[in-house]
Amino acid sequence: MIETLFLALGLVLIVEGLVYALAPSIIEGLLAALRALPIEQRRYMGLAALALGLALVWVAKALGA
Repeated sequence: MIETLFLALGLVLIVEGLVYALAPSIIEGLLAALRALPIEQRRYMGLAALALGLALVWVAKALGA
């Protein structure tokens, strides 16, 4: 179980690191666009990302990961 947690955390850090390393100017624009959104909309986007992540983990586990 802890191995899966470390694997998931490592994969998230790899993807995040690649985005910041390969496209830092795009990140600046994305952060500016996020600042322009109302807090409630950002909260709903976060909840949607959470739900999508949970669904992906559930599918991966159902497929035998």
